[in-house]
Amino acid sequence: KKTLSFNQNKYELNLNYFDFYNFDDRNLFSKKFINLFGDPRKKIEKIKQKHFDIAAAAQKIFEETIFNKLKYIKKKYNNKTICLTGGSFMNSLLNGKVEKSKIFKKIFIPFSPDDPGNAIGSALWIHSQFSKKKLDYKKIQIPYLGDEYSKAEILKLLKKNKITFKSPKNLFKYIANEIANGKVVAWFQGRDEFGQRALGNRSILADPRNPNMRNYINKIIKNRENFRPFAPAILDEYKNSYFEDANKFNSNYMEKINYFKIKAIKKIPSVVHIDRSGRLQTVKKNFNKKFYSLIREFNNLTGIPILLNTSLNVDGEPIVKTPNDAIKNFFSSGLDVLVLENFVIKK
Repeated sequence: KKTLSFNQNKYELNLNYFDFYNFDDRNLFSKKFINLFGDPRKKIEKIKQKHFDIAAAAQKIFEETIFNKLKYIKKKYNNKTICLTGGSFMNSLLNGKVEKSKIFKKIFIPFSPDDPGNAIGSALWIHSQFSKKKLDYKKIQIPYLGDEYSKAEILKLLKKNKITFKSPKNLFKYIANEIANGKVVAWFQGRDEFGQRALGNRSILADPRNPNMRNYINKIIKNRENFRPFAPAILDEYKNSYFEDANKFNSNYMEKINYFKIKAIKKIPSVVHIDRSGRLQTVKKNFNKKFYSLIREFNNLTGIPILLNTSLNVDGEPIVKTPNDAIKNFFSSGLDVLVLENFVIKK
């Protein structure tokens, strides 16, 4: 609380604790900050209880600040709906709490609320000011805006690198079976996602029923801390069976956290965080037909309408963009299966 204060519609950082504005000797935080919280942890150091406590306290103060701001806006304008954007709304724990707070009847958080999304917002604003042509706003809610690659391009690449592949008649059934048998699958389909989250086109997918799967992917594939959670990608029509108060709860872009029903936890342990939460992705057929079809086949096979979903990359690298990126990632990590459109590659 010493680092930040809030007064009605304004919040202020205590700049004695920060140094990011100092262009001569630029750091995120000052010596006074270090005196208060201790020396920063090096990446190779063990994460201690005090680090967890600092993170939890920072989240708490952050949430209090945002909620104060939201309540002020509600009181001043009395709107029932609100659009939330800016890097703060990449915080899915906050977003889930805002959704459930009912301060606003309806909230919308775009698929890229951080800085890159400003480009889309700017274009939409210019269009609204200078064009008489109406936009189909449903279309611009679809996050798959990147490049896609033809089957001919991918086939050429596979043959050039002498990579053995197969093309199953029913791709979705075949891959659902691979996942159900414990395989970790790199799933590369269509246009890549705009933004920082893999939403079923550049994803690593696995069986959420396997209690060891989270630790395995963190250690062998992603090379990151073992407490880091993974997203449950769930067929939208089943969300109320697994999550609390989920009838009207949408998280199309993996942007909100909700809490699992206690009776559901044993079924899908690898996507349940330590606090019983999940940063869910509600998957709709009209948003992503292929990803929806794969999860549906997995549900037909196992009775579980959820896949573990995380971005197709390793720690410190961006999400893969091209088929060549995917191949490099596949052969340099612990992945078992790579799917490039309808081509299936195994080690």
